[in-house]
Amino acid sequence: MTLVDERPAPAPSDPHPETFQGGPGPLANTLLWAMLAGPFVALAVGVVAAIRYGVGPSWLDLTLLVVLYAVSGHGITVGYHRYFTHGAFTAPRWLRVTLAICGSLAVEGPVNEWVATHRRHHAHADEAGDPHSPWQFGTSSVALLRGLWWAHVGWFWSKDETNRKRFVPDLLADPDLVKISRAFPALAVASIFGPALLGGLITWSWTGALTAGLWAGAIRMCLLHHVTWSTNSICHVFGNRPFMQCGKATNFWPLAILSMGESWHNLHHADPTSARHGVDRGQLDTSARLIKLFELAGWASKVKWPDVARLDRKRAATA
Repeated sequence: MTLVDERPAPAPSDPHPETFQGGPGPLANTLLWAMLAGPFVALAVGVVAAIRYGVGPSWLDLTLLVVLYAVSGHGITVGYHRYFTHGAFTAPRWLRVTLAICGSLAVEGPVNEWVATHRRHHAHADEAGDPHSPWQFGTSSVALLRGLWWAHVGWFWSKDETNRKRFVPDLLADPDLVKISRAFPALAVASIFGPALLGGLITWSWTGALTAGLWAGAIRMCLLHHVTWSTNSICHVFGNRPFMQCGKATNFWPLAILSMGESWHNLHHADPTSARHGVDRGQLDTSARLIKLFELAGWASKVKWPDVARLDRKRAATA
């Protein structure tokens, strides 16, 4: 049985193709390289400053890092992914807007672009049409190494762009989300440089601004990006597959905490609309905990919690 996302899909007669030829222009290409290399440069500067000059991250820097990582990270996992992409729960307008803004602060792209790419990924998981499968070059060791690089970051330079009119007509019809997507560059700048401003104002020093910018800005963004990208790469190659699902998605426990539950990726592909990905004992999923808090507060309704009988059927199919 083929498992597909339960979100509304375009009819077969839809005139819009799944992709079109685009790709990043010169400016976007430069920004992509800056996004990849810049945080590593910042990390190197931070380590050298700590070792050679004794100017390491302060408690303020680490607090800002953890708080902003949690806010922007859950904006991706709860907002961009479980809510906007898969409709795991229903939310009022104010919460939709908040989740879209928090997800934008992760600097992983506008909400409509991110969701379109991920819906396309589920429609063709690890098959032709998947925008970032690590298996597309083959199964040999060399092919998988190439595929892991492609799935992690290489696909950013692809000229094969996902058609948003086909995959996210619901988001494009929401004026709030259209505005937030257009405001993404400004939100990205605020996320990158905001910590430096906060650190400088709170400590009233240039050193406080510099260290907060390094650790809570660039290094925080670097860590969150690579954890997110690891779901596309590592969590489709390494780990176990206890559930029947489309593609080759795996559960990879070492990333459970940093990914806020997203690394229970095998279950997610087996049951895409489930609000909880870590369904077995000991599988920490802070994103599901946050959704539960939303539900208890009356902010989230129609939450699609995993059904035990259905999960057992999917599990039994792999036995």
